[in-house]
Amino acid sequence: MATEAPGLVIAAPASGQGKTTVTLGLLRAFRDAGLAVQPFKNGPDYIDPAFHRIAAGRESFNLDVWAMGEALLSTIAGQAAGADLVLAEGAMGLFDGTTSPGVSGRGSSAEIARRFGWPVVLVLDVAGQAQSAAATALGFVRHPEAPPLAGVILNNVAGARHEVMIREEMARLSIPVLGALPRRSDLELPERHLGLVQAEEHGDIDDIIARLGAFLRDNADLAAIQGAARGQHRAAPVAWPKPPAQRIALARDAAFSFAYPHLLEGWRRAGADLLPFSPLADEAPDPDADLVWLPGGYPELHAGRLAAASRFRDGLRRHAETRPVHGECGGYMVLGEALIDADGQRHAMAGLLGLVTSYERRRLHLGYRRAVLTAAMPGHGPGACLRGHEFHYSTILAQPDAPLALVTDAGGNPVAETGSARDHVTGSFFHLITEDAA
Repeated sequence: MATEAPGLVIAAPASGQGKTTVTLGLLRAFRDAGLAVQPFKNGPDYIDPAFHRIAAGRESFNLDVWAMGEALLSTIAGQAAGADLVLAEGAMGLFDGTTSPGVSGRGSSAEIARRFGWPVVLVLDVAGQAQSAAATALGFVRHPEAPPLAGVILNNVAGARHEVMIREEMARLSIPVLGALPRRSDLELPERHLGLVQAEEHGDIDDIIARLGAFLRDNADLAAIQGAARGQHRAAPVAWPKPPAQRIALARDAAFSFAYPHLLEGWRRAGADLLPFSPLADEAPDPDADLVWLPGGYPELHAGRLAAASRFRDGLRRHAETRPVHGECGGYMVLGEALIDADGQRHAMAGLLGLVTSYERRRLHLGYRRAVLTAAMPGHGPGACLRGHEFHYSTILAQPDAPLALVTDAGGNPVAETGSARDHVTGSFFHLITEDAA
């Protein structure tokens, strides 16, 4: 056992309770107090880590027990070296995960807390209730698979009397109250269909996070929260993901931003050159790149600009004549023939694949994916078993090319979004997390 920075998991009974608000506020409040705080995010989220990075001043990484094995989990957790405190933001409710276990678990925040020995700070939205909030907290304490509870932070407290009523019942049940946050609608972060509006789209995001830090400093017991942190990190061989090429032209802008930090970190550590370019700015990929990688994002919100980006499309097509191009989710959509936006307008895309997608015909596609490749894609040969996650609202109208993979959900059920392969071009609706070594 190798001792690392003590940590906490910021969790809740459900989504929408205020986990992200509390996490960002605590990251900034502790940073302002002079601590080095390492953020993590449970599960397959590509938006929250960007906010964490701004709040903490350190890169945030995903920890995912459904997709990741022991070596990769340990490698990512090792990023806390040199930090004073770890704060890991949970996903959904504390015990929520898949019904079928993956590599190391079902993907719940409780599993992350137990795996690393990090006690839980439970965020409770107490609007519309008083003493009953303590009953909810007690249930989370007594669950047979419960990690240790550091205490609770009350969110949306209506006033002093409301707070007293809840605190008294929490005290009677021996549940520590670590903070009580009054209602503040002005500190809410705007959302859209895939989660929070991306951090880079806020012109004043640092100011917003600074105000969240002050809000938590004024309404939470930072000393008690820090004092409750625990945990040890089980050392394992370093296992960063390997890069799919040496020189990787990586699309990076408001339409292409969904890339997992652990993948990019692994590529960099192996010596790969990441060459960012912006399709929205009509930039072509570096002509000397070995590979063009288009991450997911929000192309459906920028379809007109992408259709008009002739330098981008021409450069992409020239590259694809002799070298590989891969797109994930939104990147996959842009590699296709056309994208139909929310208003029903058809926009021509790169035409490197026959895919046609519609955001007008919206339907949620969400969940973990296991893909057995039937064709090669950059960094992985036929037969490789990949683990990833799919999250989008676009509907496939045409997918005529050869499938990239046999894709199933977490329960082993077949998924129609198989991806596509044509010549040097591949694409998938799932975002790669790791190759399955099992």
